[in-house]
Amino acid sequence: MAIPTPDFDELRAIADRWGLGLRQDQLEVHQALVAGALGSYDHVDAMYDESRPSAPIRDSNRPDDPDNELGAWYVKCDIQEKKTGPLAGKTFAIKDNAAVAGVPMMNGSRILEGYVPTVDATVVRRILDAGGRIIGKAACEDLCFSGASHTSALAPIRNPWDTSKTAGGSSGGSSALVAAGEVDMAIAADQGGSIRIPSAFSGTCGLKPTFGLVPYTGIYPIEWTIDHVGPVARNMSDLATFLTAIAGPDGNDPRQPKAPSDIDYAEGIEDGIEGLRVGVVSEGFGWENLSDPVSDSIVEASASRLADLGATVETFSMPEHRDALHIWNVIATDGAMWQMIRGNGYGMNYRGLFDPEQIEHTKRGWETKAHLVSQTLKFVILCAEYMADRTGGGAYARASNVRPQINAAVDRALQKYDVLCYPTLPFAAKAIPSSDAPVDEYVARALEMIPNTAVSNVTGNPDLTIPVAGGQGMPVGMSIVGKQWDEATLLRVGRAYENHVGGFALSPMAQKAIAGCST
Repeated sequence: MAIPTPDFDELRAIADRWGLGLRQDQLEVHQALVAGALGSYDHVDAMYDESRPSAPIRDSNRPDDPDNELGAWYVKCDIQEKKTGPLAGKTFAIKDNAAVAGVPMMNGSRILEGYVPTVDATVVRRILDAGGRIIGKAACEDLCFSGASHTSALAPIRNPWDTSKTAGGSSGGSSALVAAGEVDMAIAADQGGSIRIPSAFSGTCGLKPTFGLVPYTGIYPIEWTIDHVGPVARNMSDLATFLTAIAGPDGNDPRQPKAPSDIDYAEGIEDGIEGLRVGVVSEGFGWENLSDPVSDSIVEASASRLADLGATVETFSMPEHRDALHIWNVIATDGAMWQMIRGNGYGMNYRGLFDPEQIEHTKRGWETKAHLVSQTLKFVILCAEYMADRTGGGAYARASNVRPQINAAVDRALQKYDVLCYPTLPFAAKAIPSSDAPVDEYVARALEMIPNTAVSNVTGNPDLTIPVAGGQGMPVGMSIVGKQWDEATLLRVGRAYENHVGGFALSPMAQKAIAGCST
């Protein structure tokens, strides 16, 4: 459809907004110039329409409440294209910020509600090509900007260990479904901990890979430099097989210029950790007014158990660990505003595969439904716009320029140690806030758990969380961080620990579900 020529009043409003100081006769000339330039826009639209794919026909449905006890499903479907492959016989949930062609995608938000993608995300395509069976989209937080599970537009997502508690976010549905035994594995995404937070709260294994290892193509972005996507599973063997199937460049994601390909992450996973050097980061413990001493002590004891397996374990100080949270706060707040909100998810100024229909759907959503977004997103908008008015992006630039200091500190530590350990989260899962909770409580519960997880989003290092024990009846996670592109070592450490404790504990829901499948 041809783009209409702007009328004079529309151009005058733009000129006045920017203080361009154009006289009427000058503006009339510019009106003609703009009209001429729109021909290129029309031409590109015609080219795109000729190549635009049509969505496949795939049935899906929103499950009834009795069939969605945890609120962890957005929609159910049943898609399998091959019966053989490394993922054959396994079931998968896809976080609802990743496109499954022909299946509704809401990204936990009224802003995107009603959108149906036409192309599978790369990770979805790779699961299907590897023989996996996708049985639904996992619910997530409102545009994925929360580390707890109470901001989703439809309903809170509940923890399968205790349904009064948060499942974590933003990939709460992905981890809850795995932890409950409803699926074998799930796709999750992570900008500040959103793979690892729900995994730690729900007792699953979650891996945030090295920045760019797994292609983000077809997944709703938040901030280009901290976007990660990765696997969630109940054991290390499944996690390694899953990562092998989805890792490697796809040619469409600019986050992947250095990503390796064709690595079998299951190879060597049983080799043990004899002689490995483990550094326990002291700054990951004892966050004032936040850390639970019980959770801290569980992780400290669990890290020490690696010595029983032949590793050398010692505690050391890395002050930059605590600087990282402040850098993340600025990058995630200002960067998300420019890309996710102003840029309708994708932003501009990089080469990659975009989703123009999703961008335009998001634009209409912000124009008509902004009042319906979570209090967390409203906080981000207010803070980011205030700083944009004051600095025009200078604050983001300063955060980006000091970011390498955190990378350098982590790199120095990883020259001495093979992996670093600390609590994934400062505390075990808390109660889900009430629907009428005060704004300060609502926002605090959404963001307070990220001080340790945010570090690896700043640096891009791989970060694995494994369930190490229960704290006050709820799971506790330990983070294992390694050198960039060295996921294999993390998986080997996680597997050694898993073997040492005789396997990771399953939620009562998972025990029941797995028992039912075996009878």
